[in-house]
Amino acid sequence: MDALGFAIFALAALAGGFVSGFSGFAMGLVVSGVWLHIITPIQTATLIAGYGLLTQGYGIYRLRHVLDLRKAWPLALGTVIGIPIGVEILVYLNPLYLRFGVGVLLMIYSIYGLARPVFAPMRIGTGADIAIGISNGMLGGLTGLGGVISTISCQWRGWPKDLQRAVFQPVLFIAFVVISLSQAAAGSITRETLVLYALGVPFMVAGLWSGFKMFGTIQDETFRKAVLALLLLAGLSLVVSTLPFSADR
Repeated sequence: MDALGFAIFALAALAGGFVSGFSGFAMGLVVSGVWLHIITPIQTATLIAGYGLLTQGYGIYRLRHVLDLRKAWPLALGTVIGIPIGVEILVYLNPLYLRFGVGVLLMIYSIYGLARPVFAPMRIGTGADIAIGISNGMLGGLTGLGGVISTISCQWRGWPKDLQRAVFQPVLFIAFVVISLSQAAAGSITRETLVLYALGVPFMVAGLWSGFKMFGTIQDETFRKAVLALLLLAGLSLVVSTLPFSADR
């Protein structure tokens, strides 16, 4: 990678870290759109999982004062169950149709949420949470967006922003653990990728720190809308990835 390529790589890491620090998720969404143009898809996926462990671990540490594993474990358990199911189902489905359908649903949900007042808080039991977690993991195995459904479910409950993140970030951390172990078993983690990871860490951490600083200054409603905007972007990116010019890239 030449100097220009590394500069682009580092700026994407900085932006991804900032978005993760601010919202608690969507780092992979931000960096993949850039990294896929300068490094291989396998390297991109491996780095996203590795940096996901860093960003989610940092978020858990920063929110440890409100951490409640009793609320997080059903979602985490379901996610672990759901990831391999999603990967297996992917063998039998057309990924283009799948990404398009999920993308449209995310866009509809996000636009509706942005256009109307806050949803009335819902009470969700342990069994339903495990089922939500399984859906969350399956979507991650199918599309790579492993934290979307758990993030949405935290919004449904009407929790304050700190508690939302203290629940869905441990779920994302567990998902990245499973993904990283799978990548290690498949031999995807190479020396070159580890060097890139080490070089990008300072930029990722700088973005993460600054994003968390901004997160501490915003109100719950602003956080709700920011999450919905990121979900809208996630849906749009899935739809765009199915278009003919994207497939030919």
